Amino acid sequence: MNLQSTDFELFQLPVQFAQPRALIDTRWKELQREAHPDKFAAQGVAAQRLAMQWSVRINEAYQRLKDPLKRASYLCELHGAHINAENNTAMPPAFLIQQMEWRDALEDAITLAQLEAIAEETRVAEQAQLAVIAQALDVEQDPAKAANEVRRLMFIQRFGTEVDSRIDQLAT
Repeated sequence: MNLQSTDFELFQLPVQFAQPRALIDTRWKELQREAHPDKFAAQGVAAQRLAMQWSVRINEAYQRLKDPLKRASYLCELHGAHINAENNTAMPPAFLIQQMEWRDALEDAITLAQLEAIAEETRVAEQAQLAVIAQALDVEQDPAKAANEVRRLMFIQRFGTEVDSRIDQLAT
């Protein structure tokens, strides 16, 4: 294993957005077994320290690969298309209008049913956005387009978290 390997190389996965979650999980468990510090107890402190570094590296890669948003962001970055979400907030007008409509609906929602309807609409939008990202990365091979779509997904997920928080508040 090489600490400088990409997450995909480390997990022996193709460099693409579409990844079976079960394969990522299986590969993570295998790698953790290989690098577990207890396996290196008899080899001294230096070997254990290196095993600990590997374990940390494996866990970091796993966190990026298992989460579709993080995986998409990582792929964009690997291909030179930086997300820059904190500096690049430009969105198409239709998307901004959708966001305003969602925010208005969230502000006006007073029942659990209304909030759950907004949550479902957000989940559908998130799944659709993931499909657009997959198309941009795996089919069109357009990381710059994918980076723009990732920024939209970040916005959708952030809104979804707000909706879930309101649902939790209302439910308690």
